[in-house]
Formats: sequence, structure tokens, C-alpha cells
Amino acid sequence: MKKVFNWTVNVSLLFIAASALTYTIHYFIFHDAHHIFLYMIGDFGFLFIDVLLVVLFIERILSRREKRAMMKKLNMVIGTFFSEVGLDILKKFSTFVNNAENLEKKLKILPQWRKKDFKDAIISAQEFSYEIKIDKNKLCDLRDFLISKRSFMLRLLENPNLLEHERFTDLLWAIFHLTEELAFREDKLKELPQSDYDHIAKDIKRVYSQMTSAWIAYTIHLKESYPFLFSLAARINPMDPNATPIISS
Repeated sequence: MKKVFNWTVNVSLLFIAASALTYTIHYFIFHDAHHIFLYMIGDFGFLFIDVLLVVLFIERILSRREKRAMMKKLNMVIGTFFSEVGLDILKKFSTFVNNAENLEKKLKILPQWRKKDFKDAIISAQEFSYEIKIDKNKLCDLRDFLISKRSFMLRLLENPNLLEHERFTDLLWAIFHLTEELAFREDKLKELPQSDYDHIAKDIKRVYSQMTSAWIAYTIHLKESYPFLFSLAARINPMDPNATPIISS
């Protein structure tokens, strides 16, 4: 940090000295201090407008482009997450939701969907009344699956750019919390008191609602930027029990 500061100071002093030298040469050639100060004050006056243009417009455009490029990279990470873990989790979670069919009808992605349809689907996923019913055998299977994928999800968190995507980071933490809740109970998952099952049901509901929203948001990105990937995502939609990657004639 100190080296960067010293470099900035040295460059600044160099340019100030070059400017002073230029004005000095101008004075010795033309002997007109009035002309020098006249244009100097005019240049200073325009400098504020110049800074305003750079700060308000050019910097904002560059920042927007940089953020857009970063979001593309983040969506690649999110796509990897769904391919490796997310799609399987959504399928496993749906078996714990008694009224999953009601939600699946609202989240059945169609090729002709527009932005409004996707936004309505996200709202439906967030506001849906999830009725969670714990199946003890499936709970053990879910625990083993989440533990097997824990190292993969930890590697995702090592990506510093994820801090720019707060919702996805919150989703990962919700999954980690559920994984720990199940892992620490070890082999007692089939003989827990009802209060424990109620607590785990809330954790499943939290992850499921966040993940369905994240899945729909990710498909919006695919439809806008990668139509060929969106076509596959719509065909393998985990929220559609009849989904198939095969294109029927």
C-alpha cells in the first residue's frame, strides 16, 4: 500500500513540475503573464465540469460494464453449483413438501416465458406456503448427500466474487447450516423428538424457498445470454416432475 502511495505522489509531482516548466518556457518566449493566467483560470473553470463528466457518466458506465462482466462470471459459478449439487437437492427436497405439486405448476418453465413470467415465478416461490413433512429414511439420505458435497460447496465460498452476490451466498450458508444440523445428529435422525423434526423442517423450508428462487433467477440469465443452455435448463427443470432432456418430435 505504501509503495502505491509513493508511486502516486511521485507521478503527481512529476506532472506538476512538467506543467510549471511549460508555463515558464511560455513566459520566457512570449513575456505575457496576463495571457498565461487568463487561460489557466479558464482551464481550472472547465476542470470541474470535466471531473463531473468523468465521475457521473464515464465512471458509472465503466462500473456498470465491470459489474455486468462480474455477474456473468458469477452465473458461471451458479451454473456449476446447480449442475453439481443444486438440481439434485431440489429433487430431494420436493419429496419433503406435501403440497409440492401446487408449486411445481407455477414453476413449470416454458420456452415462451417473458421477464414478467419469471418474476411472477420467483414471487410464487418466495411466498408459497411450504408444508414440510419429514420422512426419516429420506432424511438420512439427504444428510449423506449433503455431507458428500460439502467440500465442493466450500470451494465455491473461496471465490471472493461471491460476496457481490449476497442472495446466493445466503443460500450457501443456509445449506451449510442444514448440513451441520443433520451431520451433528449422526445416527439419531430416526429417533429424534418432534421438536427436532420441526426445527429441521424449518431449515429445509428455508433452503428450498431460496433455492427455487435462485434457480428461476439463473434461468432468466440463461434465456437472455445463452438460449441454447436455457433450452436444456427448461427441459430438465427440477420443479417439473415430468421433465426430460429428450426433445420429443
